[in-house]
Amino acid sequence: MALGAVKSLAGFLLLLNLCMFVIVGVIAGWALNNALDHTYSTGRRRTLPVGFYPLYFPMGNEATGFMIIFALIAAVVGAASCLSGLHHLRVWTAQSLASSTASSMTAWALTLLAMGLGCKEIHIGGRNTKLITLESFLIILCGTKLFYILLIHAGFFGGNYCSYEDTYVATTTTTAEPQKGRTPMASSV
Repeated sequence: MALGAVKSLAGFLLLLNLCMFVIVGVIAGWALNNALDHTYSTGRRRTLPVGFYPLYFPMGNEATGFMIIFALIAAVVGAASCLSGLHHLRVWTAQSLASSTASSMTAWALTLLAMGLGCKEIHIGGRNTKLITLESFLIILCGTKLFYILLIHAGFFGGNYCSYEDTYVATTTTTAEPQKGRTPMASSV
């Protein structure tokens, strides 16, 4: 695959992942805000629910609270990893690959954790449409983030990266004057 095609596809996946992480963050933030408004605003007439614990959510089921918390964390880390990936696309060196891959794999691992809790929530049942949307986005994000990680590594193994060592080109013959931009090497012949 040509370098331009790899960078274009990686850029598209980064923007898609960034938009989806923002959507996941908005939905998870809404659910957390809704739970905090309904749980901790008990007045004189309202009593705490029977099965109250700090991750109580008035919508969904027993797995909802954990999924919302991990989805919110995954959304923040995922959006930050997309920004690191945009920097990598701009520079496109082996050194920027390391930081971009590390942050992408961390975001992917957190997204996998949130997706696993979403699958548990699907298995238990009894959730509303916003939570179904959040679960769907988490499942799709796991696939697109994995595809992005594989794509940038395919570009690396394709030999399209330059390193700092590529800027120093050594000549094998001894010349009277070194050429501009090259370092002279002594011949061992």
